[in-house]
Amino acid sequence: MGLKHGKYIYVKRSDGWYVKVRVLNIRFGKKQEEGIDVNNPTRYIVTGFKTKVPPITAIVISEDALPQPVRSLVNEV
Repeated sequence: MGLKHGKYIYVKRSDGWYVKVRVLNIRFGKKQEEGIDVNNPTRYIVTGFKTKVPPITAIVISEDALPQPVRSLVNEV
């Protein structure tokens, strides 16, 4: 599964699994603009794909960096 120029990220859960998440209008790998609200839960779509080993080129963030509603969705997968 491709990463599509920073549109997808992988979130590391506390149990060692990585969950693929689609981000809308946010590019984590590139220079971030000041006006973008990364704490808005409507900007994240959990795809339901989980793996133990993410792709080498993937951007990996911890689940603590996500808003609480998205964090609960990531833990349900």
